[in-house]
Amino acid sequence: MLDILFRLLRTPSPSGRTDAVMQFIGDIVADLGLNAQLTRQGALIVELPAASGTDDGEADDADLHEEIDAERCIVVHADTIGCMVSKLKDNGRLSVVPVGTFSSRFAEGARVQIITEFPDVVYTGTILPLKTSGHAYGDEVDEQPVSWDEVEVRVDEAVSDKAGLEGLGIEVGNTVALMTHSSMSKSGYINSRHLDGKAGVAIALAAAKSAIDGKLRLPVKTTILVTIFEEVGHGASAGVSQNVAELVSIDNAVCAPNQNSLERGVTIPLKDMHGPFDYHLTRKLIRLGQRHGLDMARDIFTYYRSDVAAALEAGAGARAALMAFGLDGSHGWERTHVDSLIQCAKLVTLWLQTPLTLEKWDEHRLGGLRDFPSQRQPAIAERVGDRQHEGAISNVPRYRGADEPVDANGVGPEGWDEE
Repeated sequence: MLDILFRLLRTPSPSGRTDAVMQFIGDIVADLGLNAQLTRQGALIVELPAASGTDDGEADDADLHEEIDAERCIVVHADTIGCMVSKLKDNGRLSVVPVGTFSSRFAEGARVQIITEFPDVVYTGTILPLKTSGHAYGDEVDEQPVSWDEVEVRVDEAVSDKAGLEGLGIEVGNTVALMTHSSMSKSGYINSRHLDGKAGVAIALAAAKSAIDGKLRLPVKTTILVTIFEEVGHGASAGVSQNVAELVSIDNAVCAPNQNSLERGVTIPLKDMHGPFDYHLTRKLIRLGQRHGLDMARDIFTYYRSDVAAALEAGAGARAALMAFGLDGSHGWERTHVDSLIQCAKLVTLWLQTPLTLEKWDEHRLGGLRDFPSQRQPAIAERVGDRQHEGAISNVPRYRGADEPVDANGVGPEGWDEE
């Protein structure tokens, strides 16, 4: 898992420029012997075996999945935040705009790659504030606003004007990828840009390998959807089958003051800015992790959106939840711990071996109201007297024709009109 993670981190993939990283992921999937398809946009859909094995070591999908059309989907994203060239400046530097949501504060000082329209032509540079030298500007360096209008890219080429940039083949719209500077300490902490997203891919691939190597018996057909536009909001808007009953996105937790997330464990958020996650599925994941001795936490993510939102907004009719690995400094100088990645991979592998959350009910997209196991989520106790729905409703105005007699209280058509 760690080898794959570091190779992913070394492959630039800002939203909109992800072909190289998807080729790499596709090669890993092929090495695992899994079937995969690519959507027109470039997202990858990987199929896990419907049943990886039986007691005698032979697959038996027909017995295991008879008359079940439900599926599971693990969603991860391979795209990252980054920048795009917005202007070639007269001083030979580049104006940029962000791809994805992050502050220019975390871009200042970043080493970058400027990826031109030509695959083999890539330049390096540094994102700097407009007033960089303390020797030249003194205290004005500290007085600069934090804004994308206040930074520029210094290109590592002998160029001092717009014409020089054009001569290099640099154009408006070129992708600017932030270099990751990835490292791991002896204590297991991983520091890098773009752990957000790519650690989730590594976790999903590790869980897939565990299922294959362990010949695990998966009760539900499962796909892994690797999206490429999560950072700009619409990653999982396509690629989720209508048969998916349970959808779990693997993405980063929010390790910060006033948050409850664990940097070395697994966090299950109950809500993000899109709204609450599925009640039953989130509680199932929490209980599953606790029962197997994993370090689990619950949290609320206020300024957060994931592929779950994109899938649900596009019409996915699935139970949806988010499983989060620990991450400090998200969308900045990020840090996680290997313990968190391992525990997330374990929880995914455990979840894949369980029945659907409401088992028989969740096997089909539609069912009768009387059959819905609502006792799993008890309703709030009713107040005394609030029981009108149990019998005839007598206090609701009902239409009466002009020739109908008045009711027992002497109220007729004109009485209704007066009220």
